[in-house]
Amino acid sequence: MWAILQKDLRIELRSKAGLLSLFVLGLLVLLIFQFALPEKPTPESAAAALWLSFVVAGTIGAQRTFLLERENLAIEGLKTAPIDPGSIFLAKMLGTLASLTVLQAVVVPLTVLFFAVVPRSPLLFLGVCLLGNLGFSALATLFASIAVGTRAREVVLPLLIFPLLVPLLIAAVKASAVLLGAGSPDDAAVWVQVLVAFDVVFGVAGWLLFEHVVRE
Repeated sequence: MWAILQKDLRIELRSKAGLLSLFVLGLLVLLIFQFALPEKPTPESAAAALWLSFVVAGTIGAQRTFLLERENLAIEGLKTAPIDPGSIFLAKMLGTLASLTVLQAVVVPLTVLFFAVVPRSPLLFLGVCLLGNLGFSALATLFASIAVGTRAREVVLPLLIFPLLVPLLIAAVKASAVLLGAGSPDDAAVWVQVLVAFDVVFGVAGWLLFEHVVRE
């Protein structure tokens, strides 16, 4: 598993254009929100802009790892290797998680700058971002492995994951908005529980189902 993860991370670091394109896309979404919203944005609008930019850019980034495997037929080697498919899923998920965490490290400060909001508790806010990132990575990794084998993969992946992402997005936006100043900090607890449940469900589901997906 660690060998696959290291290989994916090395590829991402060498192909800097991939990460740069994600940064630019996330920045563009934030700028659109910044000019479209009223002069004095609210914590809710800042949280919505943050997670929308992350999901739009992250969906494209999540598919890159499987595109490289498919183009070079490396996925066939992984299928025949004496490796547990669950370990392949975990490696791909952690690679996506690392790439998207780097994306968040850029998008979050830009959101704070553009919308003039400051998290009440930076550590709790980062925890919410990490939980949302983890659930998104698990779901996107599972369905990217399905969509990459289709002809219209760029269209199929969003169609597959966006409906399932609704609970995660609602919980992430609500929890982030609370931590940015909308409501009492205690109100974020229930939304954090939703994020944890989402992460557990799709993390376990991906680990169990990936064997059937990758063999097809």
